[in-house]
Order: sequence, then structure tokens, then C-alpha cells
Amino acid sequence: MMKIYVVYDSESGHTEQVARAIAKGARAVEGADVLVNHINQADVRDLVDMDAIIWGCPGHFGSISSGLKQWIDKLGYIWARGELVGKVGAVFCTTATVHGGIEATMLNLITPMLHQGMIVAGLPANLPENALYGSYYGVGVTCPVEGTEDHFSRDLFERGLDLGGLLGRRIALITEALTLGRAQLPHVSLESRR
Repeated sequence: MMKIYVVYDSESGHTEQVARAIAKGARAVEGADVLVNHINQADVRDLVDMDAIIWGCPGHFGSISSGLKQWIDKLGYIWARGELVGKVGAVFCTTATVHGGIEATMLNLITPMLHQGMIVAGLPANLPENALYGSYYGVGVTCPVEGTEDHFSRDLFERGLDLGGLLGRRIALITEALTLGRAQLPHVSLESRR
């Protein structure tokens, strides 16, 4: 059994929908135990028991939302102990406009994972859905503007949910492979040597 944690910040519900699409994709892989929590319910100490961590938020001016940033900033003690080293990580975000800083936000979301020593995975270009509308850094989704009949942004949002499912499945498969590899090669460690 592999444990995957999807943690998100969401204001109007769009980011939560992406988080749930990611979780659904991960659950499609046998043996995946997937937890989904808003940052208000998520405890950073639970990350230690996870095999993979996927976090996301709305993009705020090309960066992490203040709520998720505050949550991530609680990881100092976990970082000092190296407790996330070797865990799989992935990110996602939502913005209100097509060029609203999606990739900049995802790069900002990846940075703390790299500081933690995590193995970060995105979506490759060989997925046709990702090549046409997507990103290699994770899943970035343009959200429909509330109260409008903008079919273009609604279509982009639906495509983004599909990409979320693909990311969840990919992370579960990578986590499964690493978990099996660690079981078969117990002498090989992804943790840093001190």
C-alpha cells in the first residue's frame, strides 16, 4: 500500500476540483491510498508518513497563495530532520486567466519540494492532452470566470481536470515503482548520507 497526500488551498472551489481530479486519477492505480485535505485541515506532520505529496493552490500574481505558503513554512522542523527526502512530489495551480502566471506559480510550488529533497515529477510531452494544453511542471488550470458564459475558459477548465487525473495516475505509478524498488533493494537509499 502506498500513501499519497493531496493538499490544497482553494478560495472559490476550482482548485479543490483539480485536487479531487488528481486524487481520482491516483486512486485508479491499485494499492494507492489517497488522502485529500484543504490546508485548514491538513497537518504538516502527516507528510512524514506519506510516499507521495501533491500540493496546489490558486496562483496569486505568479506565486503561491498566502494560505499554502504559510502551511509550507511550517515544514522547517521536518526539513531539518530530512523526513521528506526521497518522497515523490508534484504540484498544481489554478488562475483566472490563460497567462495568469500558471508556470511561475508551479515553479514556486516546486522549489520547497526540492529543498526537502523530494523527487519532483510533472507531466511529459508524450501525453497528447498535455502537449496541446498543459505544462511540464505539473497541472496548471485556467478557471472559468464566475457568472459568465465563457465557453472557452470552461473548456480549458475541463481539460485541466482531465490533466489532473493524468497527473494523479502518473504520480501513483511512479510512487509504486519507487516503493517496489525500495522493497527489492533495501540497501539502496534515496536519503542523503550524513
